[in-house]
Amino acid sequence: MRGLIRCRSCARQTSITAGTIFEGTRKPLRVWFQAMWYVTQQKHGVSALGLQRVLGLRSYQTAWTWLHKLRRAMVRPGRDRLTGEVEVDECFLGGRDSDIDGRESDRSLIAIAAEVRGRGTGRIRMAALPDASASSLVPFIQRTVTDGAVLRTDAWSGYGPIARHGYQHRAVSLRATRALPHVAMPRVHRVASLLKRWWLGTHHGAIAPWYLDYYLDEFTFRFNRRASRARGLLFYRLLEQTVAVDPVPFREIQNQAVHNM
Repeated sequence: MRGLIRCRSCARQTSITAGTIFEGTRKPLRVWFQAMWYVTQQKHGVSALGLQRVLGLRSYQTAWTWLHKLRRAMVRPGRDRLTGEVEVDECFLGGRDSDIDGRESDRSLIAIAAEVRGRGTGRIRMAALPDASASSLVPFIQRTVTDGAVLRTDAWSGYGPIARHGYQHRAVSLRATRALPHVAMPRVHRVASLLKRWWLGTHHGAIAPWYLDYYLDEFTFRFNRRASRARGLLFYRLLEQTVAVDPVPFREIQNQAVHNM
């Protein structure tokens, strides 16, 4: 039966990997599990070339595709939104002029939301946005932050409508208070700094814009579990989520790049 399972009622055949990211794979699940263990055990993530070498894969494309599939599994469907007090800000990723200030740039704009937990940082959420307008920022906040939460932002006009959507808005004018951004909102700026280091150190700044959200999901997955003492739990969590997301064939991943180029 070629490893397929047959239903006694309808006589249809299926596979135990159907409906998961493993659907259609030609590699043993044991190799997949080795890949997942390696990915979750590396604190700063891995590159496709590194995964290919560790697993002894002949094809770079296979390692690259597996990583993209695993990144899609790092976001739990229906995950909880952030609660309590939340800092929200944006940063730029990429580009030659890495020290340009302001919100006008040809680089990728990343929105960051971080929970305030005493002096520390709780969970985070991130997403790439087309611009810093209210039409982009407000939907990001609604997707990632629970209604009624306290939002701390700067005085950028894009955050102006937040209060009308049921949030308690505490805006800080950096110009009026002469406060430094990393002092006024230390958590999101720390996350932005770590993100840039990860982007340059692990991926050497070579992340295509059309795949950026999936890399942000990987960074979020790692950051939100940074305090876990049992690294095996990260493997278990990723394994649990691989069967909860829809399969993503290589052609679909490839078409996404072609569509967005």
